[in-house]
Amino acid sequence: MSSAAESTVSPTPHLKRVLSLWDLIYYGIILISPIAAVPMFGEAQVLSKGHAATTLLAAMVAMTATAVSFGRMATVYPSAGSVYTYVSRGFGSNIGFIVGWAMFLEYLIQPMQNSLYAALSIQRLLPHIPLPVLSAVAVGLMTLLCWLGIRTTARTNQILLAFMSAIMAVFLFEAFRYVFLHQHWQGLISTQPLYDPRTFSVRAIAAGTALAATTYIGFDGVSILAEEVHNPRRNVLLASVLVCVFTGLFAGLQVYLAQRVWSDYHTLANPETAFMDIAQVVGGYRLFAAFGIVLLVSSLACGLAGHLGAVRLLYGMGRDNLLPRKVFGYLNADGNPTYNVAIVGIFAYVGTLTLGWERAVEILNFGALLAFMAVNVAALRHFGLGQVEGHHRNLLLDVIAPALGFLFCLIIFLGLQSSTLAAGAIWLVVGGAYLVLKTKGSRAEPVVIDFSES
Repeated sequence: MSSAAESTVSPTPHLKRVLSLWDLIYYGIILISPIAAVPMFGEAQVLSKGHAATTLLAAMVAMTATAVSFGRMATVYPSAGSVYTYVSRGFGSNIGFIVGWAMFLEYLIQPMQNSLYAALSIQRLLPHIPLPVLSAVAVGLMTLLCWLGIRTTARTNQILLAFMSAIMAVFLFEAFRYVFLHQHWQGLISTQPLYDPRTFSVRAIAAGTALAATTYIGFDGVSILAEEVHNPRRNVLLASVLVCVFTGLFAGLQVYLAQRVWSDYHTLANPETAFMDIAQVVGGYRLFAAFGIVLLVSSLACGLAGHLGAVRLLYGMGRDNLLPRKVFGYLNADGNPTYNVAIVGIFAYVGTLTLGWERAVEILNFGALLAFMAVNVAALRHFGLGQVEGHHRNLLLDVIAPALGFLFCLIIFLGLQSSTLAAGAIWLVVGGAYLVLKTKGSRAEPVVIDFSES
């Protein structure tokens, strides 16, 4: 009877390790997008005084070192909401809450930033329609889709990725041909996009790099799949690093050619959508319009994902009574947190009217870079300074890589504009005050933010 009973017991469900290294790399590239550098090109070119390619490569170094920390910490704590988990487990829930509060800001800003860029892209195609109207359309569409509970599918993302890749391939071909016809080989092989002694400035490079770091946002998503990949200790680390390197080199090529086509950054009339102007120079109005459509669709897709993430995070905080439960923890008859959908939509629209795209991206980077620095410190503490059973310390991976990752991210972080740092500091102070209030001066249990469903 005992044997029969044991044979009828179903095995405990568990995630299967079915993903290969290349599956992870492909997934990471989808998360980042092959045209991730396109939106930031013009603003980074202006901020860096004509050194956008340099800012991309500098950001790649910082993100690659940080990717090592992400990959290694994912093998220790393989869970969703990875940054928050790494910091909370390593340094306690109070410090974890502050990092989570910074990430919360990133979640709130993302739908606003994408809505604004979608509106800017439409305005280049329909210049006579006022930006507030276009912003209302973009935000309204995202809010409506979230209200109805519609989610983008993996198949849609694959189609979008193929479309973006095809348009970018056409641009690279046309840009290469244009530069060669007008400047020959000396135009194609030039150090000016990387170093122009007439305008080079360390402060300008730091400011541009802080913006260029946006290009790599999303590589950390690879670590969430640590429980489903073969040999996670090796493959998560390799995939995270290779995704950052591929993104940096591929985006660097795009930006390098764009700089060779349009080298005078002073004449960029519309920095936010400058890549569309460059596409028109090399490929005519058709390529201009194609880039406009790609940027519009990509912004809407990313904005919808960001909107959903912010809504779910607000609901989780309301459900756990971190925010007023009657509002933020509300579900309608269909199980949709419609109050949160409306709140995020209103917040996004107000932001499109009060913040410029560059400022919105910088505030988003404030939260992301703070989280990246925290991960590097967590990795240094766990592997470099901690005592891990069965672990033989490796100076390069355990100490040097996370230390450099932290240092590079700190330099980029300090390159943010002073007004952005001030706004971020105010946000952290509000979070700290809220933490003290909820924990009754640390007499109660620490506050926990649940990022697992966001």
